[in-house]
Amino acid sequence: MDFFRVQTTQQVKEIIKSTKPLDEEDVALEDAAGRILAEECIVQDAFPPFDRSAMDGYAVQAQDTFGASESNPTPLEVLGEVRMGERPSSSIQPGGAIKIATGGMLPEGADAVVMVEHTQVMDEHTIQVLRGVAPGENVIHRGEDLKEGEKILEKGHLLRPQDLGALAALGKVRVRVYRRPQVGIISSGDEIVPLEAIPKDGEIRDTNRYTLWALIKEAGGIPFHLGIASDDLEDLQGRIAEGLSQGDVVLISGGSSIGTRDFTVEVIESLPGAQILLHGVAVSPGKPTILAKTGEKMIWGLPGHPVSAMVIFMILVAPALWRMGGRKNWETPRPWALKAQTSRNIPSAQGREDYVRVKLREQDGMLIATPIFGKSGSISTMVKGDGLLRIAMESEGVQEGEEVEVWPF
Repeated sequence: MDFFRVQTTQQVKEIIKSTKPLDEEDVALEDAAGRILAEECIVQDAFPPFDRSAMDGYAVQAQDTFGASESNPTPLEVLGEVRMGERPSSSIQPGGAIKIATGGMLPEGADAVVMVEHTQVMDEHTIQVLRGVAPGENVIHRGEDLKEGEKILEKGHLLRPQDLGALAALGKVRVRVYRRPQVGIISSGDEIVPLEAIPKDGEIRDTNRYTLWALIKEAGGIPFHLGIASDDLEDLQGRIAEGLSQGDVVLISGGSSIGTRDFTVEVIESLPGAQILLHGVAVSPGKPTILAKTGEKMIWGLPGHPVSAMVIFMILVAPALWRMGGRKNWETPRPWALKAQTSRNIPSAQGREDYVRVKLREQDGMLIATPIFGKSGSISTMVKGDGLLRIAMESEGVQEGEEVEVWPF
């Protein structure tokens, strides 16, 4: 195949779109945070299941408090107390009040709660109301939070802590979610040595293993290490085959540039059913990227330079993992984008997307993005940066003061 048959990021995402989500599984509710729902969650029983107090105070009939003030307090007879977790033993009568705590079940006949701060105890049977309440004030009505029959969470939703709270309120003990993609990491090249080694001349430590490991976990995957592959066909072939047998995705860091293209492509093409779908993407940094599939399993050849590998992961591999993991909105891997103004002109070449590392600062209520220039091997530019500034393919760059979009790290 011709090297660098370059495709756009949108074309790559069309390839990713053809990938099916992984299998479904049931997990305990406490283990569901960060997982992707594989079912719709419909409220079966209204929550709260009864009218309850939103404040510590006294349940009353609101009309008995109309006109009450500190200068003109209204006396009410205390008829009893609502015990937490129990149905009230008495109902409200005109001119009466029942002591109630936050979350307590509203007694029959009551339609409001006077905050304890707005009352004064005269004796054990009498209070004075120092401020009137309207019907429904300080009351949470049955089904006000979660209505019966309401769709509370959609299939493909990323579960957050608050979502687990809602599911707990509905009595959901176990949750149906998509399986998390298992992703093997291969670091490729004779020059790569383990972290604990002291590099000799021409050698470098395996940094990509650790950045990719963290990025995989951040994207909802389960990483596993397949070791460092030498520039030997059988060694790399064996590690890829092992990764495909154990997991769903294999990432090869290095071996995608023009100097090693034939070797890497030959290894991938030698795998049963493997098809190379991409070798070159219109992105800087990160152009020499490979994507292949064998069945529903993916093989990514990432650039060896740390910045290039991280950028490609953020803009393409992470969406692929979200897609495999069943996430509904999978095309944008970052949770949000920020608007900022550039501190200077930033040039760019048409025909590719540029992702520029930037430092952010606030000035006069506006975020200012300052580019951090450096080569794709300079991981310090990622460390010093606060995010990536995207420059579109059709643009020749951005001007000083222009509004831009920044993906925060």
